[in-house]
Amino acid sequence: MNIVKKVNLRNFRCYDEFELDCNRATSLIVGENGSGKTSILEAVYLALRGKSFKGVDKDIMKRDADFYRVEVTLADARDIIIRFDGRKKSFEIDNRKSLRLPKKDKYPVVLFEPDDLYLVGSSPARRRDYFDELFKQMDSHYALALGKYNKALKQRNDLLKNEEINVDDLFSWNVMCANYGVEIINARQKYLEKINESLTDTYRNIAKNSDKCSLRYLGEICDENKYLAILEQNYERDKLFGYTSFGIHRDDFEFVFNDKKADGSASRGEIRSMILALKFIEARILEKETGYAPVVLLDDIFSELDNARQKHLVENFKDYQMIITSTAAPADLDISKIL
Repeated sequence: MNIVKKVNLRNFRCYDEFELDCNRATSLIVGENGSGKTSILEAVYLALRGKSFKGVDKDIMKRDADFYRVEVTLADARDIIIRFDGRKKSFEIDNRKSLRLPKKDKYPVVLFEPDDLYLVGSSPARRRDYFDELFKQMDSHYALALGKYNKALKQRNDLLKNEEINVDDLFSWNVMCANYGVEIINARQKYLEKINESLTDTYRNIAKNSDKCSLRYLGEICDENKYLAILEQNYERDKLFGYTSFGIHRDDFEFVFNDKKADGSASRGEIRSMILALKFIEARILEKETGYAPVVLLDDIFSELDNARQKHLVENFKDYQMIITSTAAPADLDISKIL
């Protein structure tokens, strides 16, 4: 099913004007590196999720322009219009304007970038960001809890830089961090369990072997009382450093391959098969949790995959709308048969 029917851009990145008709289930955008292919995916993501996956609005606006405009027409004939006037951004749907994309108008998206293939060996912050974005799509309560946690964390960190404070001044922020932190820990564990239920089987279907893989949560599993106690115990150290040294903002997600840490034990090909498996599961869970088949955005990923993995990518996403960018001609790709 086609969710996105048409994309119109004005003064967006390198484009003065651009129009894309998505008349088929799969749209392929071919061009040289630096030609603006990723910007089209960025615009679709912005319309469906309410924010860019690449940059801030002033960077998105074409150089020397004083506004940008994105209009995405959906299958139900709704138009999502995003305007940025150099100062603020607005969303318009059915003549209703707002400064943010309303929660009810957000639509699930699976974004696959070349950098995702290096997720296993990337930094903990990169993995946290990746899984937080995924879980926020799955669960609006997760997004709300994470937003409130981050606000409380910022207040706590600002206070820690004040030499006049004492441990009692942090109490209310400690309570908020503990409350929302434990909610996030529980949600992260729940969704990792959902992924792990089918990660090995999905991986084996790609790799054609009997290896096993899973995701492990690296963080303190605790209730609110224990979380709060740790924050209070760390007061002197946190005040010395000027930031909060414990919490869900420092936790990590570890890829495990045959009961060992994948980073260092799995080959490059094995890691890529793991990430492919994760992406396929991501699409299925998003559909189950939200009730909508996600739009799949594949950004120049075929250049990073061999023919066998290209084939698996296309076969596993064939039931979803795909918008694909590539530097190769369609005839050179396994996707040519579905275009």
